[in-house]
Amino acid sequence: MFRIGQGIDVHQLAENRPFVLGGVHIPWNKGSVGHSDADVLIHAVCDALLGAAALRDIGFHFPDTDDQYKGIDSGILLQSVVELLKKHKYSIGNIDCTITLQEPKIMEYIPQMQENLASFMNVPVTSVSVKATTTEHLGFIGRGEGIAVFAIALLYSVKE
Repeated sequence: MFRIGQGIDVHQLAENRPFVLGGVHIPWNKGSVGHSDADVLIHAVCDALLGAAALRDIGFHFPDTDDQYKGIDSGILLQSVVELLKKHKYSIGNIDCTITLQEPKIMEYIPQMQENLASFMNVPVTSVSVKATTTEHLGFIGRGEGIAVFAIALLYSVKE
């Protein structure tokens, strides 16, 4: 049996914030605003995995009202999600992600993002797709005010 989940995350971009995407620190004058390290890519992946398993969402498991998650590395959250999936007898088939961002250009960082995500999830890097697009200067993303990531996950039930 297999299950499919979708994750979407959106964060505001602000000046003088670190910009972390897929566990990669990208030099830029803006970064994502959030309670944790605000890694929008990892957050979308977590939601896709949790959704596929019908285990609610990232905010349910790691609420922004809990100080233990303040500034936390989102890779730790993703590893926790993977452990939760194992407890519920799921394994990860693949992940497909699309980052929507006007700037900076991030193509050179995508291979490292894929490697990081694969490592966090303990899957082959060939099971992780990361793509990027712009909104052609339209909307809040096009104006450089924010970033959005869309992720889809395929899970398999693990036989006992």
